[in-house]
Amino acid sequence: MIRSTHLTPISSIEGRALDNEHLAQRLIEIADLLDAQSANQFRSRAYRSAAVTVRRLTQPVWQIVAEEGVAALTRLPGIGRSIARTLERLCETGRAPLLDQLRATFGPEDKLASVPGIGRKTAAAIHAVLGIDILGDLQAAAYDGRLQRVPGIGRKRLQAVRESLAGRFHPPDIARTSHPASTDASPASQAHRLRLVADLLSVDEEYRRKAAADELLRIAPRRFNPDRKAWLPILETERLGRRYKAMYSNTARAHELDTVRDWVVIVHEGAEERGQWTVVTSKFGSLRGHRIVRGLERECAEHYKNPPARPQPLF
Repeated sequence: MIRSTHLTPISSIEGRALDNEHLAQRLIEIADLLDAQSANQFRSRAYRSAAVTVRRLTQPVWQIVAEEGVAALTRLPGIGRSIARTLERLCETGRAPLLDQLRATFGPEDKLASVPGIGRKTAAAIHAVLGIDILGDLQAAAYDGRLQRVPGIGRKRLQAVRESLAGRFHPPDIARTSHPASTDASPASQAHRLRLVADLLSVDEEYRRKAAADELLRIAPRRFNPDRKAWLPILETERLGRRYKAMYSNTARAHELDTVRDWVVIVHEGAEERGQWTVVTSKFGSLRGHRIVRGLERECAEHYKNPPARPQPLF
């Protein structure tokens, strides 16, 4: 029986409900993580198929659930009861238990190493050099020239990665990628990246200051935390209407290099874009000792040379 409900959508995206595109991204991330654990391929394909259906809808998923109930979703192509419940939870809270569990269990290196042609060593290098932790960004990097900057990625391996990901994604529209290391050299794009760097370095400073003062909520990550201690501080903050989440990097590479409390991961999800960056202390060159954003080193150098007089909107 279809229930009538007055769902109030909640989301981490600037106070608005997750739109269909972001819901589809969550489903694809679940599929990526299922692939990383070598789960049944039919299960991960089901989530990818559901993502296609969600992207094609002309009506927001949250509105369908609000007006007709979660059962209405199961009448859509490729959406069964389990995926419908996942979509309902994402609409209600912006989170899904399955996705949270998979994220806690599998780090970025695990996801990247699930791609044929990329071993764990190369996966760690990709994450360390480019800050990539999801397969959609990996595919974008394979086409926009960034992946070739990683040691060990030659022409043959690059082509193998492209072919491996071809069955999961369409070739990316590089002009629309939200990754900060865009190759666009136009004045407008350069100004955008400079303003972005100012925001990210400001968030990084706020996070490290409040973490040191023990002013932040702490969570107990599942990875690299056998005692289940709540040690990882989480910051949610805003810069000129843009919502950011910051936390220390709890990755295998960060633990290996003893840089967990130096590397800060900052995530932004907006109505039009998603981005993730890692801020670290530079150990080389003219920026040695300065906090820099990986992939935006040139913009960081310009930022320190000519710091902005006051915050400016990104758009």
